Amino acid sequence: MNLPLFIAHRIYSDDGDHRKVSRPAIRIATIGVAIGLAVMIITVSVVLGFKHTIRDKVVGFGSHIQVESFIASQSATPYPVCVDDSLMKVLEGINGVRHVGRYALTQGILKTNDDFLGVVIKGIGEDYDTHFLQENLVEGKMPHFSSTKNSNELLISRMIANKLGLKTGDHVFAYFIDYNNVRARKFTVAAIYETNMTQFDESLCFTDLPLPVKLNNWEKDQCSGAELLVSDFDQLQTVADMVVERVNRHTDHYGEILTSHTLQETYPQVFSWLSLLDINVWIILVLMVCVAGFTMISGLLIIILERTQMIGLLKALGARNISIRHTFLWFAAFIIGQGMLWGNTIGIAFILLQRHTGFIKLDPANYYVTTAPMELNIPLILLLNIATLVVTLFVLIVPSFLVSHIHPSRSMRYE
Repeated sequence: MNLPLFIAHRIYSDDGDHRKVSRPAIRIATIGVAIGLAVMIITVSVVLGFKHTIRDKVVGFGSHIQVESFIASQSATPYPVCVDDSLMKVLEGINGVRHVGRYALTQGILKTNDDFLGVVIKGIGEDYDTHFLQENLVEGKMPHFSSTKNSNELLISRMIANKLGLKTGDHVFAYFIDYNNVRARKFTVAAIYETNMTQFDESLCFTDLPLPVKLNNWEKDQCSGAELLVSDFDQLQTVADMVVERVNRHTDHYGEILTSHTLQETYPQVFSWLSLLDINVWIILVLMVCVAGFTMISGLLIIILERTQMIGLLKALGARNISIRHTFLWFAAFIIGQGMLWGNTIGIAFILLQRHTGFIKLDPANYYVTTAPMELNIPLILLLNIATLVVTLFVLIVPSFLVSHIHPSRSMRYE
């Protein structure tokens, strides 16, 4: 039998023990652990949800890896590269690549009777992954994008629609200026999307792939490049290195040099901003562990002082200091365990409530989302629980040495 564990369990489960100081101290310590763990779970959930939501939105517009002309990577002006079937097979055959799609970019002006707006028109075909656009569609029906013909259908953002007063089914003219020539195209607004990513929503429209190619006076087998999606974001750099090995510094049959870059290289400011959130998380985690630790230390000291007579009696019966210390550490473990149970319940319930109701609203102009995103990561929650238990018990080792300074004869007369 584990005597320290048995004694600790009897003390903790003694409902008849109504000591004036120790019971409130136990409740306060339990509440401290519960609040600390709940805050840590919610904080990690919010940061993970926020980072992954923003990352997925950026990926939706620019993919994980882009292959394009070396000249285009150094200029804001669209420049062509030949992405033929042989190159597509090479890219699709790279281990870790989930999807490959061609795209073409051109710049134009959308004009209505009352206003006009400069936009970037992105041409995509049936091989393009439109899952992200479909998820963020707020009005209309997703066009059937084609790589061979023009339907003159246009997918625009809510921000563009509001600025120009457009809705689905409306017709709008687009003007393209090239070497002092102006070409006009009439589009039908097929659908409207909204992602709250201002830098994309304010200017990006989607149409069929052949239109930008024709407007840019490119050959039919040319486009702006290819976008690659990887199966595992954590393996992005590994896949990117393989793409560099297979593609970079090679030339197409027009003599254009190919290059590639990752999403993090294309939008370093976004990922630098997201990485700053990790610092905030660590600060909150440390503060919450400190709160739980100090609460437990004060509670344990109070409990030891109130149990002075019991400690003296145990010593008089031959118990060693280490056994008595283990008794109080087991007692503390029961308190921490109950606090962790409540902390997990509160934290997970809060996350599930937010995910199903979205009652915490955010300003999309500042945070790119309308509600606080939360991600329920069970392995990480288990890791937080283990870390909280280990760290809190570790900081209680030193206070437990107070037992060694209690003398049996004096403690028996302790009031």
